[in-house]
Amino acid sequence: MEKSWKKQIIPILPLHLQPLFASLTGHLEQSLEEIRLRSGQPLLLHTERGEIMLGQDGPVTAQHNAYFTTADDLQNILLQMTEYSLYARDEELKRGYLALPGGHRAGFAGRVVMEGSQVKLLRDISSINIRIARQVKGAGLPLLPHVYCEKLKRVRHTLLVSAPQAGKTTMLRDLARILSDGDPAKKRPGFKVGIVDERSEIAGCFHGKPQLDVGCRSDVLDGCPKGEGLMMLVRSMSPQVVVTDELGRIEDVRAVEEAVNTGASVLATAHGQNLKELIRRPSLAYLLENGIFERIIILSRRQGPGTIEGIYSGNSIQEWLRTGGKEDVD
Repeated sequence: MEKSWKKQIIPILPLHLQPLFASLTGHLEQSLEEIRLRSGQPLLLHTERGEIMLGQDGPVTAQHNAYFTTADDLQNILLQMTEYSLYARDEELKRGYLALPGGHRAGFAGRVVMEGSQVKLLRDISSINIRIARQVKGAGLPLLPHVYCEKLKRVRHTLLVSAPQAGKTTMLRDLARILSDGDPAKKRPGFKVGIVDERSEIAGCFHGKPQLDVGCRSDVLDGCPKGEGLMMLVRSMSPQVVVTDELGRIEDVRAVEEAVNTGASVLATAHGQNLKELIRRPSLAYLLENGIFERIIILSRRQGPGTIEGIYSGNSIQEWLRTGGKEDVD
């Protein structure tokens, strides 16, 4: 059974809020996805069933009964997360997030201080979003026959596509674990897997060590930009499969193309709800038009995170593109 998030998250909360979160049980504890804290606003929880406001005595329906987060609460949480050393975590903070024990992570909003065209630091934090890591082992199994070619004993170049919080990273992580571990009983080999985890979401590294199970043959570059990281892994770790999240920038696309040319299989994700959304993004359109991906898998939350909406081959995508993207893909 998956371990509760309480052991890692409750200690970083203000003392007066800890009993409130300790009292969360049952489905609310098991389905919690995000804890949203905004200065001067109600404390909100996001679960797979929707949004819940919290008061001192538990969930409430009226906003005036909710607990209103204070600026002191946010400062207290930030100090706890950084172990009272903001400077030691400033590289993560300026990117707007912190990795936490257990694979969880916190995102931040506030005043951005610029240095030229680069973000120098984030200060005067006004919002914190604590995202609860959910490892669902076995989630990727329904996709495995489409990702792994049994006949050729190789992994197909695959792109998982969904809107935010629809399960693509959960699926990606589990596929990385499955491919890395292999299955001797089914004569499926284990692959050397290289993971570029730019935002610490796939492996959930904390102090460089994966907090989530990504397989026994996986090597992780944590906090590294995808473009640089993919090439670093190819040059130094000889991966058979490279894994990364949220393609979008042109440098990501170039790195994917180079990785494919080295013989490594690419397993990646991108934001979008359908193929038509992907084709509107020039960098992703380039990958589709050049037939880089052999499988594109569309996911949604329609029947819960990870709902499979469509699985398309490279050939069907190419035919769809020849029609100008006007007709639905079979």
